[in-house]
Amino acid sequence: MTPITTTAALAEICSRLARHPFVTIDTEFMRETTYYPKLCLVQMASPEEAVLVDPLAEGLDLAPFVALMADERVVKVFHSARQDLEIIWILGGLIPKPLFDTQVAAMVCGYGDSVSYEQLANDLAKARIDKSSRFTDWSRRPLSEAQLAYALSDVTHLIPVYEALSARLEATGRLSWLEEEMAILTSPETYAAEPETAWKRLSGRVRKARELGVLMEIAAWREREAQTRDVPRQRVMKDDAVVEIAISAPRDADGLKRLRAVPSGFERSRAADAVLAAVKAGLARDPASIVMPERNRGRGGSGATVELLKVLLKAVCEAEGVAPKIVATVDDLEAIAEDDAADVPALAGWRRVLFGESALALKRGEVMLGLADGKVVVDRRG
Repeated sequence: MTPITTTAALAEICSRLARHPFVTIDTEFMRETTYYPKLCLVQMASPEEAVLVDPLAEGLDLAPFVALMADERVVKVFHSARQDLEIIWILGGLIPKPLFDTQVAAMVCGYGDSVSYEQLANDLAKARIDKSSRFTDWSRRPLSEAQLAYALSDVTHLIPVYEALSARLEATGRLSWLEEEMAILTSPETYAAEPETAWKRLSGRVRKARELGVLMEIAAWREREAQTRDVPRQRVMKDDAVVEIAISAPRDADGLKRLRAVPSGFERSRAADAVLAAVKAGLARDPASIVMPERNRGRGGSGATVELLKVLLKAVCEAEGVAPKIVATVDDLEAIAEDDAADVPALAGWRRVLFGESALALKRGEVMLGLADGKVVVDRRG
């Protein structure tokens, strides 16, 4: 199949796709050498047709595609949507709604954590995916027939996968569970790369408020540099160097030079002055105003409780046919172990009904865990 390369052809196909209740979508992109993903191919399909779009074609305006993504009459179906949605957010400043992520839906249906598209295609579409083109260079032209066939299969097989999972969720009354998950994926905050929040990715590697204050400034500087230069943040400065600077807080070039994770000669670069200024700004922050993340504080004597909650979570999820990852994270379990009223997803909505109430009952001694035929059993003693 020849990809679409003109705006007129794209507008025509998007108009046809908009007449259907859903459309499956995937993208191919490159970001190994850039901060922002470089969109190289768009794949779309309805039950009647499938198309490829070449966003690198000269003169092609992707506005019709963005308009389709904004059309709330059409369900947009992705598998593992987050990176695709980030691209659309950058492209058009919007998140497609309504949204259906088959990976998340599969977790709700008991397929385990982060189930692959290949597995779902095999199980639900009875199709085998040729993965040989997955890691090819999608920015090079012309694309090979193998690349085009692989790209097209990503959306054609997604149709029966979506239909099967949607029907299963409807039959089990779990569609509302999926809607809660989609709220996270459709939040612009999920994709807004704000330099001021870049420190959160590394906050688990510092232990003191002073260190965190410096980390906030260094991470923000690196993020701004990466965005301005459109290069990966690791190319500006490695994570290890950012953390080491945050912990050591060097005041001058000699201090930078002594750090093992900082590249040799960096202290003489243009960036060194900016880094030292960021360190100074971080040290100027009032430590009393810096709130350390919960996971940095340790969990005291609740370690045994957390381990029991992990066992309970696994047992409940096996019995209910849902992936543990979508019900509760380790951070959730640690918070519950410390506080019965913890503000975590596992103690709200359907998760509380499924697991949260049992978790609290376990803490009160009203639930017992045992073994039967090699499996964990949950004994609720009321």
